[in-house]
Amino acid sequence: MEEEKKDSCETKETEAEAKEDVKEEKQEAEVNEGTETEESGSEKEEAEDKKEGKEEKPKKGLFGKNKDSEKEKLKEENAELKDKLLRQMAEFDNFRKRNDKEKDAMFEAGAKSVIEKILPVVDNFERGFSSVESEDEDDPFTKGMRMVFKELTGELEKLDVKPIEAVGKEFDPELHNAVMHVDDESLGENIVAEELQKGYTYRGSVVRHSMVKVAN
Repeated sequence: MEEEKKDSCETKETEAEAKEDVKEEKQEAEVNEGTETEESGSEKEEAEDKKEGKEEKPKKGLFGKNKDSEKEKLKEENAELKDKLLRQMAEFDNFRKRNDKEKDAMFEAGAKSVIEKILPVVDNFERGFSSVESEDEDDPFTKGMRMVFKELTGELEKLDVKPIEAVGKEFDPELHNAVMHVDDESLGENIVAEELQKGYTYRGSVVRHSMVKVAN
């Protein structure tokens, strides 16, 4: 009996020890799991920190340059292009004005050339009318010629072609061409006494000087 009691006691002690071992193993496993969970959590936090750190880095533009420096470069290029454009516009405006002046000068020269060719026709009309007798003034031919002459001189006036005043005016080398001199006490010094050929201006510029006789 005593041996059976001893055996049962030893068995109970063995089972108690086994239970204690199992309990200790469970506690160690829980501790290990907690440690692993903390480590995995810290790894996740580090990964998130790294991700956030990447996003905080300044963004870069094309060819790896910073966007701010790229903007400054674009501003400088824009200013240079604007300056070039303004210069080209100024040059074009100067060219246009110069071209307009050249065109006007060419037109003036061409118009003067045509007027110079017409003036002898006007001179011939005037010479012909000066030789018409008073009794022939009512002649239909004379009247017709005067109408043609009036129309011709009217068109010249529309073109701003005007005769130069000469007789009784002081001699002006810019307007008159003195071919003769006379002494006339009734006239002042350097006064045009007679007009031998009428002169004309076109837009204020002399086309043909007046051929005159100057007194004193």
